[in-house]
This record gives sequence, structure tokens and C-alpha cells, in this order.
Amino acid sequence: MPVISVSMPEELIDQLDTVAERHGYTGRSEVVREGSRALLTEFEDDRLANQQLAGTVSVFSDFETQPIERQLTTLRHEYERSIASITHSHVGDSCLDVLVLETDRDELATVVGKLRAIDGVKTVEYSLVPLEGSDNCGCR
Repeated sequence: MPVISVSMPEELIDQLDTVAERHGYTGRSEVVREGSRALLTEFEDDRLANQQLAGTVSVFSDFETQPIERQLTTLRHEYERSIASITHSHVGDSCLDVLVLETDRDELATVVGKLRAIDGVKTVEYSLVPLEGSDNCGCR
């Protein structure tokens, strides 16, 4: 199996080690492989393909990281047809931005990916509801 090098903060490495120990993984590489598989298949649910979706996306970020606000504004302008609103709150020592979108799966996946790539973002979670009368829900 090829070996790759990945840079990450010490805190994240500690969390990987804790998960590996608590859940019986052989090591952090196994945790990273499983997380990578989950991320790569996250938006592959064919039940959601070719449907308009309503979605909420929650973004937790560091309070001290100011460029996040500029990047969120840029993203909002780039996807203004899809992003209905963004609200900003302070929760503990973090910022919480909630985006409401109306779009298709592929564009939502792109927005979520861009949010996850912003430096200082801790987590991005989302919930989806199909708008075309379907009972299928892709909640994550």
C-alpha cells in the first residue's frame, strides 16, 4: 500500500489517536482511510441525484480567524442563486454560521467542500430535504 504524507495540527492527530484507541483501530492510518472513504462517498447517494434540495449547512470556525468572514462573503456572492441566507452567531469560543441553500446535490457538495477547505473551519455539517415531493432524506 502506498504511503502518503499529510500535514495536520497536533490537536487533530491527538483526536485520531484517541479514536483509534477507543474504537479498536490498528492505528491512525486506519482511521484516516475510513474517514477518507466516508468523505469520498458522502455525496454519491443516487436518491438525491437530479433533485432540487433544501439544505442547511452549519459551519463552526475559530472566533479569532477573521478571513473566514471574507471567504464566506465571497462564497455567498459566487453561489447567490443557491444560498438563500447566512446567519452568524457566537457559540462558546467559536463562530457558528448557518447557510440555507436551495440547489442540487452536486452544487451543494461543491459549497460544502469549499467551506471545509477554509482555514480555521473546525467542522461543517449539513442536512438535506428533497423539494420535489420525495420522502428520501440525505441527512448527515
